[in-house]
Amino acid sequence: MDKKRVKDYMTYDVVTVGANETAKDVIDKIQKTRHDGFPVVNDKKEVVGYISARDLLTIHPGTPVERVMSRHLIVADPEMSVNDAARVIFRSGIQKLPVVDENNHLIGIISNADVVRSQIEHVSPEKVYNFMDTLRRLHSIEPTLSRGFVPIDQLLPTQAKIYEDELEGRIYEIKKGLAEPLIVVKRPGRYILVDGHHRAIAAKRLGYKTLDAYIINVAENFELGMERTAHAQNLRNLDDIKVMDYARHPLVAVTHRLVRQS
Repeated sequence: MDKKRVKDYMTYDVVTVGANETAKDVIDKIQKTRHDGFPVVNDKKEVVGYISARDLLTIHPGTPVERVMSRHLIVADPEMSVNDAARVIFRSGIQKLPVVDENNHLIGIISNADVVRSQIEHVSPEKVYNFMDTLRRLHSIEPTLSRGFVPIDQLLPTQAKIYEDELEGRIYEIKKGLAEPLIVVKRPGRYILVDGHHRAIAAKRLGYKTLDAYIINVAENFELGMERTAHAQNLRNLDDIKVMDYARHPLVAVTHRLVRQS
């Protein structure tokens, strides 16, 4: 995560409010953009505050923004790590951090959603070693670990579907050089994709031939359980993976169901 910086995940096109505008102007922008708050800037484009929808409750529409905005402003530096930005966001309860340069000029904004997106499919050494331990216990083998590039068109997928919204995030990360390595099992004549199906499809769409991976080497020539599962799902290569739209994501489906029941 050290290589992931705020500047790589922040939104650059930011809607702002002028300090000399009124509460009505802010309400109009909320209705137009559906945003729940905006950084407030002065005539020099310096960030001087933040105003949210809740600041406007019981406020007269003609009230100047500078009278109701929050001046207790927490901002982020573009070179700040995403981890540090996440700590500030979640500990302070603030949903969005304006990102400013050394002159306090607004250059972007990073939200809790951006932080979550940066963490999706995060590969940790613990995940790799835990999987190797599982192989040891299940098959009484001693796999070894290496790091290198694997051919994308030779990967055997073990996941039948992925989601378009997460795929878009992985494409963005690859373009920025931020993609995490895959986790792959290499056994004689076969590369088995364990983790990183969204990243693999994203790389394929971008025309990549190889991708960085943690390679778990298995010398023994026998079929692993995950291979049998892949064959049962008729998975032979990445083209067999179904890309689902956002509306069919299980988290979205659960949310919709809960809303209907409430």
